[in-house]
Amino acid sequence: MGFRLPRNARTKTADIPKGYFAVYVGKNQKKRFVVPISYLNQPLFLDLLSQAEEEYGHHHPMGGITIPCSQDTFLDLTSSLSV
Repeated sequence: MGFRLPRNARTKTADIPKGYFAVYVGKNQKKRFVVPISYLNQPLFLDLLSQAEEEYGHHHPMGGITIPCSQDTFLDLTSSLSV
């Protein structure tokens, strides 16, 4: 007896490499980014997660972590983070 994910959950997670997770970024149109788990050690990224918690609580409309900032801001911030 094993644990089975719903069919659509398996297809979404199948393309995420080990050591990474997906986030959705954007105010109006959301874009999916796959980022390294090591970002969870970065204070700037944790600030983004705090903003997401304030905005959405524990209910994220995309089914994954949704970060409420522009895609340009997200790319600028993550480009300065060390992996």
